[in-house]
Amino acid sequence: MLQFEKLGLFLSKPVSILLVVIYLLQSGLLIYLITDKFDLEKQIRFQQKRIDELEEKLQIFKAIEDIQIGFSDQEVGKLANTIYDESKRYHYDPMFVLAIIMTESSFKKGQKSNFGARGLMQVVPFVGKDLASRSGIDWDGSGTLFQPETNIKLGTLHLFEQILEFGDINKALVAYNMGETRVRGMLRRNTPLPDRYIKKVLNNYKNLKETYQS
Repeated sequence: MLQFEKLGLFLSKPVSILLVVIYLLQSGLLIYLITDKFDLEKQIRFQQKRIDELEEKLQIFKAIEDIQIGFSDQEVGKLANTIYDESKRYHYDPMFVLAIIMTESSFKKGQKSNFGARGLMQVVPFVGKDLASRSGIDWDGSGTLFQPETNIKLGTLHLFEQILEFGDINKALVAYNMGETRVRGMLRRNTPLPDRYIKKVLNNYKNLKETYQS
């Protein structure tokens, strides 16, 4: 007989072993339930993240579908994915990227400016070539900028570098539009930077958010 002095109980050895086994089984079951609950919550979070991602991509797709000129449905889908991915890479709101594209090219396929800027985000060839060489993007001449997905990758990178350079989104936008050298010259001369481009981007951004994220 085993004596449990504190409890004042006398238990046989088999009963004691049985109680230990029951305790271990209960502990194991509790651990299993806790682990199972954790795994379930993890799965729920993962699925919710996927749902949020799909909803955001759908918003982007709808916006592109409404404003684009000259793209097929398949191209619109690819563009939506590219804008989503590049926005996450640089922590942009995708609607902000769309606003810049609207301002730059009206989301028209094959757009080219009088100054030689090309594609959706109106990147000039010498800037595009430099960005491509530093970011590992294939460059096959200025025609590369008419590849919509590549253009967006280069354009979003260019804007990100301007933000890092000037530490200010407004200055970065003006530099993206006018060129970094011109903006630096204006800042040295204490010349006020023009705000027409900024206002146009922000107005497009506001309209996009109200239409597709409200």
